[in-house]
Amino acid sequence: MQHPAQQSTVDAAEVAKFEAMAAEWWDPNGKFKPLHMLNPCRLDYITAQIASEFDRDLKGALPFAGLRILDIGCGGGLLSEPMARLGAEVVGADAAAGNIPVAQVHAAQSGLTIDYRHTTAEDLAQAGERFDAILNMEVVEHVADPLSYLTACQTLLKPGGLMVCSTLNRNPKSFAMAIVGAEWVMRWLPKGTHEWSKFITPDELFDLLRRAGLNPVDKTGFVFNPLGWSWSLSDRDLSCNYVTTSLKPA
Repeated sequence: MQHPAQQSTVDAAEVAKFEAMAAEWWDPNGKFKPLHMLNPCRLDYITAQIASEFDRDLKGALPFAGLRILDIGCGGGLLSEPMARLGAEVVGADAAAGNIPVAQVHAAQSGLTIDYRHTTAEDLAQAGERFDAILNMEVVEHVADPLSYLTACQTLLKPGGLMVCSTLNRNPKSFAMAIVGAEWVMRWLPKGTHEWSKFITPDELFDLLRRAGLNPVDKTGFVFNPLGWSWSLSDRDLSCNYVTTSLKPA
């Protein structure tokens, strides 16, 4: 039986898209090639934010030891595995059931212990789960009710906890890059993976985060360089992909 809260945010059509692509999660040249390319940049941002907030030395051994981290919308585990290697206790959750076995098998092959679950933010919150940090990457543009979803994520954070949330800006450039470029021209993703109308501007996301009970403290752009075929962080260019950090009041 599904809880009403779960039904209000999980979009079945969106989940089905990613289940169909689940087996390709760890193929760097497959349908998730854009994420594999972006992942080092995402990890640089995530690890820096967590280390700063919890006063951890990234040069030390297992710097995230003692931290409980939720990777919501974990997919095949592209972020869960690096967090586990840094010493965190990691729960990887995904509403697409087909992603979980892929993530579990790859973690076992990598010698990592990660608690992967086919579940939702709402169900985890109702179960009383709590985390020091949440990785909420490229999920909010796929849910039916962003505010309810982010409110559930806020509930999952311990007081003083941190959430890193990334998504896509809504403007002509993001349509050209994320849909025309990635889906139609490069064919990195199946057509229809993204719905431009669901993209969220930084101001809109900050407003949603505040309404959900969080305090946004940072926003940074992920910028793709087609000449160098690489991604970098930018505090000025949030025109397409971008990431935010917010804190739950202590």
